[in-house]
Amino acid sequence: MKVSIIVFEINEIDGMRAMMPQIKREWYDELLIVDGGSTDGTIEYAKEHGYDLFVQEQKGVGAALNEAVRKVSGDLVIIYAPDGSFETDKIPIMIEKIRAGYDIVNVTRYGYGAKSVDDNIFTSAGNRVFTTMANLFFGRQFHFTDFLYTYLAFRRDVIQKLALDTNLMTWGQVLLLRGVKRGLKIVEIPGNEPRRIGGAVKVPKLRAARQLFTTIVRERFH
Repeated sequence: MKVSIIVFEINEIDGMRAMMPQIKREWYDELLIVDGGSTDGTIEYAKEHGYDLFVQEQKGVGAALNEAVRKVSGDLVIIYAPDGSFETDKIPIMIEKIRAGYDIVNVTRYGYGAKSVDDNIFTSAGNRVFTTMANLFFGRQFHFTDFLYTYLAFRRDVIQKLALDTNLMTWGQVLLLRGVKRGLKIVEIPGNEPRRIGGAVKVPKLRAARQLFTTIVRERFH
């Protein structure tokens, strides 16, 4: 089973320098960086170290993932953000779970003893609200302990099965909800969230909250 890792980022030079050397070459067959238009030296760093990279055509996390997943060739795809908040040692565990027969692996910061060091009162409350909402609408089929992390692994063929072609920042949440609706085999594994490297999170919180709400409602009733 060929493994592809998609690294999505914009202006993450500090995180790239710290995290990319931790991704062991024996873990993957293909690694592709999708860049959102960095101006801080991230693109130059990637090229200098021999990584394959392309600059996404449309803006946003959803567009980055939607474009990248159609460029990789692996049977198994892992989504990775190099900002320090994703522990790299979860990668081989995710691979093992997919090879064991699961379709989607969701890393959780709030279940099975995991915790977030990067959380604050607002992000923690937001995650609880939207995780509860997802479970309220979809909980008979699968119970999430963390709906928002977007540290995911999946079989690439599920993208076509789920007709997943969206540029929304909730791309990962659409994947999870459609996977639940289609009865795919989903598993959560614990993963601590270390403190972010290189400044504040770039996701606009109010727009993200709006998209999360409409995504859950739309996927439930569509």
